[in-house]
This record gives sequence, C-alpha cells and structure tokens, in this order.
Amino acid sequence: MFKPQYLSILLSLSLALSLCLPMSIANAKPPAKVSEPLPLEMLKEFTDAFASIKSDYVEDIDDKTILKNAIKGMMSGLDPHSSYLDEKSFKYLKEGTSGEFGGLGIEIGMEDGLIKVISPIDDTPAQRAGIQPGDLIFRIDDQPVKDMELDESVKLMRGKAGTEIKLSIIRKGTDKPLNITLKRAIIKVSSVKSRLLEANFAYLRISSFQSRTAQQLKKALKKLYKDNKKQALKGLILDLRNNPGGILNSSVDVVDTFLNDGLIVYTQGRAKDSELKFSATHGDVLKGAPIVVLVNGGSASASEIVAGALQDHKRAIIMGSDTFGKGSVQTIKPLTQSTAIKLTTARYYTPSGRSIQAEGIVPDISLAKVNLKKEHDNAFTPIKESDLKGHLEHKNARSSKNTKKESAKEIHPNQKELSKEDNSEKTDYALHEALNLLKGLNILSVKNTKKNTVKKSNY
Repeated sequence: MFKPQYLSILLSLSLALSLCLPMSIANAKPPAKVSEPLPLEMLKEFTDAFASIKSDYVEDIDDKTILKNAIKGMMSGLDPHSSYLDEKSFKYLKEGTSGEFGGLGIEIGMEDGLIKVISPIDDTPAQRAGIQPGDLIFRIDDQPVKDMELDESVKLMRGKAGTEIKLSIIRKGTDKPLNITLKRAIIKVSSVKSRLLEANFAYLRISSFQSRTAQQLKKALKKLYKDNKKQALKGLILDLRNNPGGILNSSVDVVDTFLNDGLIVYTQGRAKDSELKFSATHGDVLKGAPIVVLVNGGSASASEIVAGALQDHKRAIIMGSDTFGKGSVQTIKPLTQSTAIKLTTARYYTPSGRSIQAEGIVPDISLAKVNLKKEHDNAFTPIKESDLKGHLEHKNARSSKNTKKESAKEIHPNQKELSKEDNSEKTDYALHEALNLLKGLNILSVKNTKKNTVKKSNY
C-alpha cells in the first residue's frame, strides 16, 4: 500500500496527466486508434519506488534529483539518440552546433553499454591522437563507463583546455586494449576545407554539418574557381568520410548547391510537424560537372542525407564503404530555459523513399581499406620503340623533352604549395581512385561531345 505522504503524489500526477491529454490530442495528428487508459498499476510502482528511495536509500536524496534521474531513465530507454539534457549538456549542445566548444573533438554513441566512437573531428586532439571510428571506450581516466549515461561520459571528457585525459580503448584487430592520453583543447571547427588536386580537378572536405557549413562551402567553391584560373571545374571530390553529421538544414543546403531541382530528403514521424519535405531551389553551381562522394563507416546522419540524395538523383558517384546507418531525426525540446530533452521524432528518407536507419548508404563503388605506397624508383626506364636504332618516326612526333615539359605544366602552380601541407592524394587510396574516376569521366565526356559534333556535321 502507499504511504500516506505519497498518496497525494499519485493523485496529483494522475490529475496532471489527465489535464494534459486533451491539449496533446488537439495539437497532434489524430491517433489511428483510441488511446489506452493510464496504467495505474505502473504509476503505483513508480510512487512506491519513489517512496522507498526517499525512506530507505543509504543516503538522503532530494526529490529534484530523483525526478531528474527518472527523466533520464525514461529517455535512455527509448533509443541511443534520445536523452535528457541538463544545464551543462544543453549548453554543450548549443556550443557544438555553432562550431566552437571545449573538449577532445570526438563524436560518440553507445553500444553494448560502452562508448562507441562514431568519428573524430578533423584537426582536433582526438584525430591527432589516432582515435578511429568504431573504437570502444571502456574507461575514462581509469573510471569504468559500462552502462554510464552518454551525457555523463561527455562531461567527463570535457574540461579545461590544456588538461590531460586518458582513454582506454578496445579496437578491432588489436590484441589488447589501448591507453591513449590526450590533451583537451578549445575546439574551433572549420567544417569545410578545399584545394585543387591539379588543374580542373578539386577536393572539398566537409568534416561536420554546422550552421555555417553551406556558406563556407559556397565560399570554398568560389575560391576553387579563382585558383583554377577562373576556369570551370571538370570534376569535384566531396569527402564525407568520418563526418558524423550535424544540422539537417545544413545538409539540405549542401545538396541544394549541386542540384537544379527535385526532392532532397523528407521526414516522417507520428506528430504532424515532424513530416517535412526539402527540395532543391538554388541550381547546380558546378553546371553538371561530375562529382565523386567519398564515404565510410564514420559517415553518419546528415552525411548520409547528402550521399543518399546525390546518389538517387544520379548527380554523384558514391565511393568507399557502407555508411553508419543513422536515419533518425532528433528534435531539441526545451523543458526550461536551461534544460531540454533530445527526442527522436522522425525517420528521414532519401528522394527514392529509402530509409537509411540501421542500413546506411551502400556505395556505387566499394573500396578496400588499403594505403598506397609508391614503388621505389631505380632510375631505369623500360626500353620503348623510340629507343630502337633505326625506328620509324611518327609524322607528328614530339621529343620526349617537350612531352615532359608539357606534362609538368598540367600540375597547377598552387599544387606546389598545397603538397607541402597535404600530400594525401599520393597515399590515400580512396582519394586516388576518386581522382582517376573523375579523369575517366571527363575523357569520356569529351569523346562523346566530339562524336556528337561529327554526327551533326554529316547532316
């Protein structure tokens, strides 16, 4: 039976829920079936548990703490992405979407009670320390994290810039756990980086989707055009590898940059306001130049929206490995001025109606996880026909010296400076393959154009 002092709690709770129901029904989509009555037996269990904690728990706990913990438990029982945001967590969330925050620079989730690394963020302590997507963190500063709330683990990892933190990690393919020490820093994330790989072919990386990502993207494309001697690009590599996602509207704006029209993404949920559709309106800034999108298992959420939309519209070739598979939308619902809940309210779908949830985007071209290594140059070149004594000359023959000079000119002047900073196309297998694919598509496009011109001239 209830203790007298808690009987009023149950009655007040039941009354409050009863008063809230008509308002919820009036503002939401009409339910397909009649709502079930309040489970009074479960409410009794709740108040009994509340009473036992208050009277019998080894330490005295105030009512506010118990109720906060009840909300946390209620949220964590839904799915890995729904959670209660207390004052600190809510503040961290707002800082993260604006692009500047303190910590390690790591996107995490939960798996089997451990913290799973979705992706390290570019140019952060986590990336520099070698943290990899798929790593499982089981200790933070020797404190076990088994079944710890995700927000609680975030608090442990964040701290004053310059302070050290030790992460104990289980990594697939290693014989024993790894202990990695990192130094916290103020994370200032520029989500877009770009450069010319060589004349007419550009590389553009988006590390996360923030409120300013689309603006940064357009600025980067303008600079690429200027660096390419104000000549239109013949191909673009869009790198979304290890991009954990971010703001939905930001990913929509990125896709809109490369499409003339058509549906980009739509969402469906129980509430009417969770059903949204986003379509292209701005026009393709590349004017149809081919795009290769690089993805991997660390590409999640908003990254999958971009890859899925460009794939469905056949606007880009997706290359790499299967993506993470987070196809759900989270809505931040403030409870007070300083607290909120992050609630999964919908699933998103690609233009063709595919749900990515727990499936991910399957690339058009799958790549093995390998690294390139240049073969040792022994300074000897194989003998060719032109080296044989008395060989027949080609009518339009050019000297090998001239050929070498002309091929050297094909490398854009900016590439000399860029190679000092980032020579990854020489060792990055996926990037190397993407560039070769763009060149092949360009050659094929030029040949088809010439072929069609010849046909027209015959009429």
